[in-house]
Amino acid sequence: MSATKTAAIIGSSGGNLFHSGGGDPSKLLSEIAEQCRAAGIAVEAALFVAASGSMDQTAASTTAELYEWSGGAQAFRRREAGPLEEVNRQAELQDADIAALIEQGRIDGLILMSCDPLGTNRRSIEAAVRRGLPIVGTGGTSMGRVRSMGANVVSLSGTTGTTNLTRAVSFALALSRHWKLPYRMAGTRTLRQARLSGVMSSSMPAFIAVLLLLSVAKLPALSGLHEAAAVLTALPGVILAVFAARQLSDLGEVTLIAGAIAGLLSAEAGIIGAVLGGLAAGWLVPRVFQFGTKRGFPATTVNIATAGVSGLVPGLLLFYVASSYTSAAGDAIRDALDWIVGLSPAVIGLVLGLAMWPLIMKGWYHVAILPLILIEMERYGNSLFGALDMAGLVMTSAGILLAQMAVPPNPGERKLALKPFWLNVGFGTFIEASYVYMRNNRAVYAGAIVASGAAGAVIGGLHLRSTAYVPSYLALLFSNDARGFLLAMLTAMALAFTVSSCANWANRKRRRQEAAD
Repeated sequence: MSATKTAAIIGSSGGNLFHSGGGDPSKLLSEIAEQCRAAGIAVEAALFVAASGSMDQTAASTTAELYEWSGGAQAFRRREAGPLEEVNRQAELQDADIAALIEQGRIDGLILMSCDPLGTNRRSIEAAVRRGLPIVGTGGTSMGRVRSMGANVVSLSGTTGTTNLTRAVSFALALSRHWKLPYRMAGTRTLRQARLSGVMSSSMPAFIAVLLLLSVAKLPALSGLHEAAAVLTALPGVILAVFAARQLSDLGEVTLIAGAIAGLLSAEAGIIGAVLGGLAAGWLVPRVFQFGTKRGFPATTVNIATAGVSGLVPGLLLFYVASSYTSAAGDAIRDALDWIVGLSPAVIGLVLGLAMWPLIMKGWYHVAILPLILIEMERYGNSLFGALDMAGLVMTSAGILLAQMAVPPNPGERKLALKPFWLNVGFGTFIEASYVYMRNNRAVYAGAIVASGAAGAVIGGLHLRSTAYVPSYLALLFSNDARGFLLAMLTAMALAFTVSSCANWANRKRRRQEAAD
């Protein structure tokens, strides 16, 4: 969006502001600049004194930094650093320059934060008052003095309960409303832009944490952890809701709190309900925030109301009305999967195993497989598809990499395959390392599919469940049958190793013959 208005940012890290984001001036100022750009407002100048501590308790030893706007670089830069008294003297000189820009008509509005209208920032504010510039800002005491000078204050607030982002949005929203500029908060997305696959993958650690606690609680010496595990079972839904909310809006802590409220109230609604509740909370956050800001509510009140209302409305709706439907939807998916596998467990397991590599190579893993893993884990703690992932993908990849060390296609390949092999076996991740061998040799790719299919047949035939994204030994602990799952993992690894070794040996033999000819 091209800028149609200009603004200057003036102030200091202040007292309470220092503890509410003012202690990180680069982030604070950058948030304001980003939201201003989204509203078509360009930063023309800046003067910000960042003290090393809250100015409520300044001392002779207090140091400070002076930040200004570098128009050419379109960024904030630190100009001075030293004792607060010296930095303030330099700030007064810079303030006079900003006052001159105001008098020249190059600045259309002011954004103030804990400014000093009677001292350091007197000239610029007096110039703004003379020209009737719209002013927005925070800092109860300083903004009260600015108003008493006859300034055209269109929005003011304290800093308690606000964040860098919510203050920036409040400033941009107030100025865009005053100038009648279109403004859509930077960071907001439409439902069509939301990436639910990212929500699922980001939430996996929460499911693993629950599974870990449930698994170790089965040990006689740690049976007392059952109570803690029961409490922790609410965590995945909360995490899913938080990440889902952030898919539609990212108003910092406000979005996180709204998502957490919706997720906690969605505990009985299942993971489908948690995702829906989080999306609804994320959709409401910018709308509730703008509703309060446009009506002149203090930023502190707007923050609290936005987090509360945006989380409570969808959360209560799910808690009292929709939880039975969303949990039933999850049950229906699990029951349908159990029914399909029950038709012929070994055959269905074989088919699913054969499909794993083609699906992941085509980019369908996060869209189709990962959601099914989480839906299964919600009921069982572990998952059929999690077992297929660990045995059919991870251990197959490990077998391919092991072959590159045992029968390398060239001498340097042995060292290259060692670390990825360890990551597969030791951490249950980085199967991408085997892609290059499958793409370079169709036999290796076919062997991976066969190995995964064979592992799937064992998994289906023995009704195994486990999970991926963990070390192989933990996958055994997390399975419902450690011996059976060990057989499945070794089957995949051995077959992939055998086929890949044969393929490498054949290639080496062919190259030797070509060289001899």
